[in-house]
Amino acid sequence: MRKSQRSFHSRSAAALLCLAAGAAAAAAAATAPDSQAWRTTVTQFASGHFHHPAWGYSHCVRDYELAKSLAEEDHAIIDDDVLFAAAYLHDMAAFAPWDREKEGIDHQDEAARIVDTVLAGSGFPMRKIDAVRGAIRTHMFDRKPAGAEAVYLHDADALDWLGAIGAARILALIDPNGGDPDGPKVMKMLSDNLAQVPAGVVSAAAKRRMPALRDELARFVDALRRETADLRTL
Repeated sequence: MRKSQRSFHSRSAAALLCLAAGAAAAAAAATAPDSQAWRTTVTQFASGHFHHPAWGYSHCVRDYELAKSLAEEDHAIIDDDVLFAAAYLHDMAAFAPWDREKEGIDHQDEAARIVDTVLAGSGFPMRKIDAVRGAIRTHMFDRKPAGAEAVYLHDADALDWLGAIGAARILALIDPNGGDPDGPKVMKMLSDNLAQVPAGVVSAAAKRRMPALRDELARFVDALRRETADLRTL
């Protein structure tokens, strides 16, 4: 075989190998699950099960968006997969059939324990599950978060107890039939949030935003007290 013929056959073989590799890659891509499809599974699960005026689905959405915003403000690097999963599922154990508070098990700890039951098989990268568990376990203002996703979920959750939204969430708990909790009782909850939540925020961005939200809630509480004879007519 002449040198030119050998060269031609080598180039032809290489081209065929490239075509075969490309076809295999295309076939794999066609059959592989969408890497982001798990987010649809999570949002559908949360919107379908988390129905509550104070810590339902809308609260999950706010926590995720606010946590991202705080991280961007601080120029912090976060894993959005971890943040998304933790934000949308952090209150899972506040709802039946997963709620075990009557057994003395905090909803943060239980949600962290069982979150894999939603994420496993959904397409979520399960190598990140421990980070999701950590963020869920410390999302309340009275716990100490570790890791960027945990910090910003924790702070977003804390800020959501303050400002106008903080007032709206707690007032929504009032029993419309005069049962428990009544108006004065939820006002104590608001006062407790004012006293306890601000000290819990840890990130620089949350600390910058917190005073305005704290003061907004404080003005509302003071005005309502004035207009209800210190809650006697609430």
